[in-house]
Amino acid sequence: MFQAIQAHELSVSYGTALILHDVGLEVRDGELVTVVGPNGAGKTTLLRTLAGLVWWEQHAFRHEDVRLSGRVWFHEERIDHLPAHEIAARGLILCPERRRPFREMTVRENLMAGAYLVRSRREVAARLAEVQRLFPILWDRAPQRAGTLSGGEQQMLAIGRALMSGPKLLLIDEPSTGLAPVVKEPLFARIREVKELGIAVLLVEQDAAISLSMADWGYVLSQGRVVAEGPPENLLVDEVVRRSYLGL
Repeated sequence: MFQAIQAHELSVSYGTALILHDVGLEVRDGELVTVVGPNGAGKTTLLRTLAGLVWWEQHAFRHEDVRLSGRVWFHEERIDHLPAHEIAARGLILCPERRRPFREMTVRENLMAGAYLVRSRREVAARLAEVQRLFPILWDRAPQRAGTLSGGEQQMLAIGRALMSGPKLLLIDEPSTGLAPVVKEPLFARIREVKELGIAVLLVEQDAAISLSMADWGYVLSQGRVVAEGPPENLLVDEVVRRSYLGL
């Protein structure tokens, strides 16, 4: 199985604050890999770095206090020097924390915004049909403004919009934040279905138990470092990992 993405020795600092320190990970094609750990561990910064957003902050805005080092390969092409829009065009798509829909646009307009790089109308129609199959509630809400959706519906919309871009690797950041427990189960079932479509998924999630239960491989991040990795079933029974890093 080929690696969708490989990262080596990723380090990120903002001024004197070291957020990531020599982080390495990989996700293979067709895998669902999760990164778990306590709040403030650097999980969101890790996804933003892989997606090119930290590079963008550093170069486009000339933020001299942002320091970034390390190497990232996506389908055997080194991408750590590329801006975010070029990385997205290659099929590495970030579904950000807190969902962030275009609130004044309709649900359908939000979905179509995700397909802005797609030139084929037939391909756009096929992707819309796939999103409809995964999230039928979005079709009931198609003419509705995205800002009026519930939190769970906004998260479905965020994932649907990301899928419209045709990702090869989907980065999903904290999808269950602010959601009621009854909403989590169907949401994570849909994320599992995304993997079954052949799309690699890198999932950052605060609910360690549920994310590890559905993953092929897990990483535990703490204070910007990978402190453990392995098959999820091993991480879930390791008492030190459970108590110190997973809060279980």
